[in-house]
Amino acid sequence: MSYKGFDAIPEAQGLYDPRNEKDSCGVGMVADLTGKPARDIVDGALQVLENLDHRGARGCEKDTGDGAGILCGIPDRFMRRGGGG
Repeated sequence: MSYKGFDAIPEAQGLYDPRNEKDSCGVGMVADLTGKPARDIVDGALQVLENLDHRGARGCEKDTGDGAGILCGIPDRFMRRGGGG
C-alpha cells in the first residue's frame, strides 16, 4: 500500500463526500474498512505522523500531551496475557 498526497478533491465514493471537506492540516487517518489487521496500516499511520511534523506533532508536551499518536485496537485477551493480569 502506498500513501501519497493529492492536490485535487476526489469524487464522492463510499463514506467520502467532498462536500464535507474542511481545511485541517492537523488531521490524518489510515484505516482498513475490512477490519483485517496489517502492518502497512501502521506504516501508513507513522507516515501521517511524520507528515504532521510541521504542526509540532511530536509528542513533546510531557505534562499535557499534544494529541499526536496512533490509536489502535489491541485485543483484551492479548493485553491480559501479556500484562500479567
